[in-house]
Amino acid sequence: MLRSISKLLNKVPRSLKRLILLVFDFVVLLFSAWAAYALRLNRIYTPDFLHLLTLLAAPVVAIPIFVRLGLYRSVIRYLPDRALWTTAKAAVLATLCWICVLFAFELLRLSTVPRSVPLIYCALAILFVGGSRFTAKYLLWSPMRRKYAGQVAIYGAGAAGAQLATALRRDGSLYVAGFLDDDRAMHGRDVAGIRVHSPAQIGRLLQTTGVTEVILSMPSISAQRRQQIVADLAQHQLKIRAVPAISDIASGRYLISQIREIDIDDILGRSAVPADPELLQQILEERVILVSGAGGSIGSELCRLIAKWRPRKLVLLEANEFALYQIERALRSNLQIVPVLGSVGDRALVRRTLKAHGVQVVFHAAAHKHVPLVEANALEGIRNNVFGTNVIATESFDAGVENFVLISTDKAVRPPNVMGATKRWAELIVGYYANRARIEDTRQKFCTVRFGNVLGSNGSVVPLFKEQIASGGPVTVTDNEMTRYFMSIHEAAELIVQAATMSEGGDTFLLEMGDPVRIRDLAENMIHLAGLTIRDANNPDGDIAITVTGRRSGEKTHEELFYDPASVERTRQPMILKAAPTVWPFDSLDQKIMRLERALLDEDEPVARRILFDLVNAKNSTNAAVDDKSMT
Repeated sequence: MLRSISKLLNKVPRSLKRLILLVFDFVVLLFSAWAAYALRLNRIYTPDFLHLLTLLAAPVVAIPIFVRLGLYRSVIRYLPDRALWTTAKAAVLATLCWICVLFAFELLRLSTVPRSVPLIYCALAILFVGGSRFTAKYLLWSPMRRKYAGQVAIYGAGAAGAQLATALRRDGSLYVAGFLDDDRAMHGRDVAGIRVHSPAQIGRLLQTTGVTEVILSMPSISAQRRQQIVADLAQHQLKIRAVPAISDIASGRYLISQIREIDIDDILGRSAVPADPELLQQILEERVILVSGAGGSIGSELCRLIAKWRPRKLVLLEANEFALYQIERALRSNLQIVPVLGSVGDRALVRRTLKAHGVQVVFHAAAHKHVPLVEANALEGIRNNVFGTNVIATESFDAGVENFVLISTDKAVRPPNVMGATKRWAELIVGYYANRARIEDTRQKFCTVRFGNVLGSNGSVVPLFKEQIASGGPVTVTDNEMTRYFMSIHEAAELIVQAATMSEGGDTFLLEMGDPVRIRDLAENMIHLAGLTIRDANNPDGDIAITVTGRRSGEKTHEELFYDPASVERTRQPMILKAAPTVWPFDSLDQKIMRLERALLDEDEPVARRILFDLVNAKNSTNAAVDDKSMT
């Protein structure tokens, strides 16, 4: 029966329900005033005409105050417990105003009121007005409570926000308590029957409505403005989410489940520059392309991007069987996909694959990238990152591959760890073959693309923080002052391909990473965005603690992108920079590789480390820019 009544009331127009509530309050307040007299006089009280005017003054004065304080904007079934405090404040203010009316009546000698009557009236008004609302809430809404997930505010009262409010109302699990919008002309107005507030009023909205979440519904605003909004909202204990792209909403394909969590991009405020279709098409369309490490974070994203540009054939080289299966399954289409299970260090496999398929472009993304793990397994890191790169670069050169692109890292700049040193060796190896291609005039183009951390990649700090927050903490930070560069995987993949197209051979391209991000700040922002508080000495009752564990072996506090910032040039793509060519600093590559290989065969890690860093340090001691004479 209660469910039937609840459904019936839901069908009543909002304006009619407000009118019913207003009339109910008028009657209840009038009764409260009469009951106050009756209790004070300790008898059934029958007012005369003048006393009746006195009683009527109580609801006449109170109703405008109730309206002003928003008692008729809240929906009964979503009424937060803290609304009782708002009701109490409204009743007290109404009583004070009624006292002023009663005092005026006494001055005019119209009637006299016992002093305790207003106090009794105030208590009864709170009891009847507040009690009736909460009684109705718990009786009529109890059948719906399992589905209810809380109250939200929508930031953005435009077309997308109105559609979102309609969708949420239809779903019924979330109640939209109000809109927030930057446009002052919208403040105080109703959109889709919901009041629009200034963002500055978010604190009051939290107190009066019990909002626990804000959904950003401004898919077309700039990244900088989105970052500012997220930063402002993060000061409150709120969960923040966002709607998907505006095209999904405009097309009518919007679903509640499409509301996404705030990406770390929304915190960083990066503005991705649209890719140049001409650059992408030139190197991808109708080409035979091989991606090494095709199942990894960067490799798989490269494969997805390449597949969209209709290459003649896409060869997936991957050592991990499950990762290869996953990316091959994701790419199944009319495109010719060739999965190759094996390591880049397998020379026979690489040579056979390149020649059998006539590969024209190689994106070499295969590498061990996790700094502490490579530091603890130095010989394997050298075997995969150095020798794997040497094998695929050598075989690509011999097979006549037209474009070879090494995916490198900012950790290759003045590296203190094995991972960074092996990636620097890889850069120098690619530079060596670029130099050979120039000398022998083979017209092959070997280049390196170097960038920082990619968001959401395997081993990234972002999914680690999410996991730690979900499990109740603590969130672990190795150093309070540690900073890193961040970029989305999709943006990185697009820029890698565009950089490869612009290569003239021997280039080192650097992706514009913006300002470095302090990891401690990132952790704090992610805790706030989850609607939680930080537990520390100033807030011992907070939700999530942040623990400093100390820097791990080989970790740098701050990463660099450049050896020599003065040598960096801009390219036609604003997000791609070009540094001086990476050049092998010695006459023979084979001799250095043989020495390193001998140390690996002997499993002599100290010697392998010494050879590894001797070359890197020798290169670091010279100028980053090497003129053409030294190259030849």
